Amino acid sequence: MTAKAHIRFDRVGKAYGSLKVVDDLSLDIAQGEFISLLGPSGSGKTTLLMVLAGFETLTEGEVWLNDKPIAGVPPYRRDMGVVFQNYALFPHMTVAQNIAFPLLMRKVPKAEIAERVKKALDMVQLPALKDRKTAQMSGGQQQRIALARALVFEPTVVLMDEPLGALDKQLREQMQLDIRELHRRLGLTIVFVTHDQSEALTMSDRIAVFNRGKIEQVGTPRDIYDRPASRFVAQFIGETNTFEGTVDQIDGGHARIRLNGGGGFTVSASSQTVPGRPVTLSVRPERIVLERTATGPNSIPAVTRDSVYQGDHLRVMVDSDIAQLIVRTDRRAPEWPSAQSIFVNVDPSDCWVIPS
Repeated sequence: MTAKAHIRFDRVGKAYGSLKVVDDLSLDIAQGEFISLLGPSGSGKTTLLMVLAGFETLTEGEVWLNDKPIAGVPPYRRDMGVVFQNYALFPHMTVAQNIAFPLLMRKVPKAEIAERVKKALDMVQLPALKDRKTAQMSGGQQQRIALARALVFEPTVVLMDEPLGALDKQLREQMQLDIRELHRRLGLTIVFVTHDQSEALTMSDRIAVFNRGKIEQVGTPRDIYDRPASRFVAQFIGETNTFEGTVDQIDGGHARIRLNGGGGFTVSASSQTVPGRPVTLSVRPERIVLERTATGPNSIPAVTRDSVYQGDHLRVMVDSDIAQLIVRTDRRAPEWPSAQSIFVNVDPSDCWVIPS
């Protein structure tokens, strides 16, 4: 186990009969880190969180917390706060009683309970609502109560299973920032499960991208988005244009990729650009520039098909000889009319090469 690891999954597996939900997975999580487990439904991320919480038992491998194996430790002795997607609040209790519940179970003195509940309510900015029933609260308020209940007994690890999934877009984005600020202020280790790519990019120190029970890539949001390790990661994290091809030749600091469908791209040479190697090329929509003239080594004649104004950007679909492309341009740019002849221009440094 590494010196900085707070939590370690060591070749863990979870199966239901012949179905492997988590398969030979290893992951280290540092003290005070905010890590998101990101992936589509059924990829194993929630199962791994439930294993860490103690609500699921392992089929193989071991989980370590502070250098100690915890597979045989019951959930209530793991000292972890858990926030579920449906909040799991007690509707017959008041806000204060819900928050106090973990402390009552731990037989904390009444005077200390009152003090901690007040502190938790202040932390989530709900002190005036302590005597209201949770059933009378909005979704955003219930989410804050669930968060306060998970933090009130001062755990060092907080587990969150898609806690913002039921909120509307505006409230969801505000809660993302609120949770991020709480994490920074309290120095907690947070393990956050989500299928929302934007949410993971906004909140996380690192992201572990799940696919079919395995981790495809672990890295910072910038690493995951700009330097995807596989075609799955490139396509799952935001929009991208992907092309299959073969490295044709190297010329100084650049390499030429011959596309399977014809044509090619010039890219920055790297360890992945070995002549003859099959590769996948990823080009993010915002890295493509639409112009009326060819301006560089990757200038491809194209015709606009559709342009949609989406508030902070324009989403333009274009047809070219190599593929149909998605382009994202500045919202202040003029809208391109349909059937307009243009050039798609891409800088070689904005093409990311992935081994096939």
